[in-house]
Amino acid sequence: MRRRLGPAALVIAGTLALAGCGGSDSGGEGDSGKAELSVGSAYMPQPVSDDMAAGFLTVTNKGGAADELTSVTSDIAGQVTVHQTVDGAMQEVKSLKIPADGRLELKSGGDHLMFEQLKSKPKEGRTVSVELHFAHSDPVKVGMPVKPATYTPKTGH
Repeated sequence: MRRRLGPAALVIAGTLALAGCGGSDSGGEGDSGKAELSVGSAYMPQPVSDDMAAGFLTVTNKGGAADELTSVTSDIAGQVTVHQTVDGAMQEVKSLKIPADGRLELKSGGDHLMFEQLKSKPKEGRTVSVELHFAHSDPVKVGMPVKPATYTPKTGH
């Protein structure tokens, strides 16, 4: 009976050891974690200009590794740029960081998206399709509802 128990015990011990390698604690060890991104609170105020609009959203990262928003595409604009607001002045940037176990908030008066060279002016009540691209994670498609030009969210932004 010992001969059978020996190999079975080894199999069980090996399985338990391997299970420990894929631990799910979000603290992670260096690069063993990865970003887990989700997007919420997306909206676009109805633009007052015929050729430009702004967009806002929150990217939440529940993973143990940081990521970066590197670009955005949308079929309604010739180009979508990422802007950072520093001391009240906006400037285009190549990327915005999304910390591990943190979030990136794009909000009115702060960091935001600029939709330039609009192909058509988005109307209130419609939804704009947007694709977010990241340095390490797969792209995320988002439906961005068009709100009144004076819209102010109650939470999140």
